[in-house]
Amino acid sequence: MSEKKDFKVAVVSLGCAKNQVDAEQMMATLADAGYSFAEEPGLSDIVLLNTCGFITAAKEEAIEWLNELITLKNEGTIKYIVVTGCLSERYRDEFEKEYPEVDAIVGIAEYGHIAEIIGKMTNGENSGQICCYGKKEEHSMEGKRILSTMSHYAYLRIADGCDNCCTYCAIPQIRGRYRSRPIENIVKEARELADKGVKELVVIAQDTTRYGLDLYNKLSLADLLNELCKIDGLKWIRVLYAYPERITDELIDVIANQDKVVKYLDIPLQHCDGSILKRMNRHGDENSLRALVAKLRERIPGITLRTTFITGFPGETEEQFNRLGEFAEDMKFERMGCFAYSEEEGTIAATMPDQIDEEVREHRKEILEEQQDTRVAEMYEAMVGDEAEVVVEGYDRYLEHYFGRSAMFAPEIDGMIYFTAPNEKKLTIGEFVKIRFVDVLDNNLIGELI
Repeated sequence: MSEKKDFKVAVVSLGCAKNQVDAEQMMATLADAGYSFAEEPGLSDIVLLNTCGFITAAKEEAIEWLNELITLKNEGTIKYIVVTGCLSERYRDEFEKEYPEVDAIVGIAEYGHIAEIIGKMTNGENSGQICCYGKKEEHSMEGKRILSTMSHYAYLRIADGCDNCCTYCAIPQIRGRYRSRPIENIVKEARELADKGVKELVVIAQDTTRYGLDLYNKLSLADLLNELCKIDGLKWIRVLYAYPERITDELIDVIANQDKVVKYLDIPLQHCDGSILKRMNRHGDENSLRALVAKLRERIPGITLRTTFITGFPGETEEQFNRLGEFAEDMKFERMGCFAYSEEEGTIAATMPDQIDEEVREHRKEILEEQQDTRVAEMYEAMVGDEAEVVVEGYDRYLEHYFGRSAMFAPEIDGMIYFTAPNEKKLTIGEFVKIRFVDVLDNNLIGELI
């Protein structure tokens, strides 16, 4: 550790878990350089804003945060603003011109130099705004992290970038080509996390199922999961962001047969209509997707399936949307996220002539969400009387209930289970307990400790 610095840093990370891992690595780099951290921006000297630039709503959130930080700086509450993340990578020129109050703009390839950049910013070596970018492909996925999650779970990034080139998505422009980490590096990091007390690994990438194709000339997620299952101390291993066309029989077998791999799979399908999927530059059609869901449910009994859909993609007719609703109803996905289509500059879809009115996009999204709420309520009602293992994540003093997650709840996106325990029983965060479901309240499962 270097000599302790006089400046305190607050880190605000927006967007996805992959962005969060970047922030955790930057925090470790800064800690090694002697910087300490503040819980809130208003208690810091330097605020590092790690932005998301995926869709319009994410960009708006980042700009709102930036404007708040500029106000704090103008008031003299904070001294410096550093912007990192996808938005600064995507809109380099705009940031430099429109936000002179930002002291440093850092592209994704320069995260490893974050301490040096902040050092130059604070010691007066640069009289103006510092702008640092590099080649996207040189963005390092290795290195220490300071976890920003609860201590019993962590995200495990296995790749960066994307080669899928969906017509609505700017991620390949922002993050570059798909790059897998070597298996030995991932396993080493996973062991270190387990040694620190992490019980659940959430495996992430833009496309986890493409893992290894660039390094080993074969889809290697199944091999990686088998290696991760050998690590002592791990209890749950969860896979997010699986693409339907690359869910192999080998991967299905690993999920079905490895006890540590939870029976949960996140598959962002985006639509079911074949012509819409083709316009999205995605594969498959309704028949192939129905067959995949049936196969997963048959081969992995009790699996929880999560998906996402996009409503109002250019050219989506009322008939195609209705078909999507019927598909979602028939497939009975346990988890579903929905996005109204967002026109993103530089993408092919944004140039398509048959754009759907924004109100229609939003209305269709609301219809699917209401349909899913009803489905979840029915599912939870049917679960009353069942038992489940739950990891404790906190205590709600207002409700006088503990809360936590079972294997069918991914952290931060799937909600919580609330449950009671005898008064004399004190539970700790990260502890795994057995509960019985006794009720459903406002689409939340209610249980009691067994």
